Amino acid sequence: MSTLSPQDVVEKALAASTADGQVAFVVESSEANLRWAGNSLTTNGSMRSRQVVVVSFVDGGAGMATGTVARTGMPDIAELVAASERAARDAGPAEDAVPLISEAPPGAGDWDAEAAQTSIGVFRDFAPALGEAFRGAQDRDELLFGFAEHQMATTYLGTSTGLRLRTDQPTGRVELNGKSRDFSRSVWAGMGTRTFADVSVADLAAQVQQKLAWSQRRIDLPAGRYETVLPPSAVSDLFIYAYWTMTARDADEGRSVYAKAGGGNRIGERLAALPLTLRSDPAAPGLETAPFQVVGASSGSASVFDNGMPTPAVDWIRDGVLANLIRPRAWALKTTAPAVGAVDNLILEDPTATATLDDMVAGTERGLLLTTLWYIREVDPQTLLLTGLTRDGVFLVEGGEVTGAVNNFRFNESPIDLLARVTQAGRTERTLPREWNDWFTRTAMAPLRVPDFNMSSVSPAS
Repeated sequence: MSTLSPQDVVEKALAASTADGQVAFVVESSEANLRWAGNSLTTNGSMRSRQVVVVSFVDGGAGMATGTVARTGMPDIAELVAASERAARDAGPAEDAVPLISEAPPGAGDWDAEAAQTSIGVFRDFAPALGEAFRGAQDRDELLFGFAEHQMATTYLGTSTGLRLRTDQPTGRVELNGKSRDFSRSVWAGMGTRTFADVSVADLAAQVQQKLAWSQRRIDLPAGRYETVLPPSAVSDLFIYAYWTMTARDADEGRSVYAKAGGGNRIGERLAALPLTLRSDPAAPGLETAPFQVVGASSGSASVFDNGMPTPAVDWIRDGVLANLIRPRAWALKTTAPAVGAVDNLILEDPTATATLDDMVAGTERGLLLTTLWYIREVDPQTLLLTGLTRDGVFLVEGGEVTGAVNNFRFNESPIDLLARVTQAGRTERTLPREWNDWFTRTAMAPLRVPDFNMSSVSPAS
């Protein structure tokens, strides 16, 4: 792609700067993928890409301003830096201005090492196993669709204060759809992975086979409130949204579900009846992610001034009580509260839980078992009321056994309100969000039992 290494690009950008400060980072990515439809591989491929981001900081007298410009491939570095500086000079003072980070965080990485890469070889064991799954589905007159993707992204971040940081991020996911030959039945299984070494195609195919068998009997149910068992994937999609909105400024200024009546935020308030903990940890096994901030544009949850800030393990909800909110350094200084950076993984667990998802189904006298949620949208930020649809399998449980598939529903629920109503949590397991896995894949969630999940209307979606 270029004779310049990513480290050289960062150094050249920093050397070209005439601003009062600069952050430059390069993300070097490689990706491999497989796609299949109707029990046959359709495409496979691999690609490489490079993104170069320059953030310039200019003190115009009224305060520090910032400008960010990003390019893909191998841009003209001098032009890129100049464009970033022009953007900063044209901008007004940044309200999140604080001194740039100058002390290297733990886990700074090996700056001099070459970028990590993936290739189509990551599917060496996966592809033959997929062929076996195709043959099994064909024998049952069923169809398998889906894809597998693996990406390796290496980020090199340098600053005018002397930071030189590097982090590798492997990201993989598998989605497997099973359908009846007439397409009247559709089910799903999926998982996230770092290496594909832990992916069992046979296990995923078995999940699909079981759900298609359950779907042979169809029962129509009206809208209403039902006892519902949510599997880890559905739980992850709800609580990722709860996490994304967990910004201290929005709460402090009364704009979110984490705002306290009368002013301030709800830190210290009990949200969950069970001893549930919602946490992030960059070193969590199987969910490892960058232990420091890499930020191209400021928002309520991150600041370009915080590039290189450590992001250690943090409990967001601890034993059912709200413990922390995402807080960039600038807002922390204004509120005399600690700065807390977001982490790119999320874990929900009940330390007292022993039941598996199967155990929870066996303990259900009459209720619904979901597969996944999709098309999730926010209705009311003050309560974090979300709406969305069920997808690829809603099953009726009677007497501890699945007795058939029911129609899909539109739901209206707030994950924060659900916390207060959950009556059982199962053992936490790594899972793949269905709705949000284009942006967020590193999750481990507990299955949850809700006695009165609000299925607000019947959906014609399949």
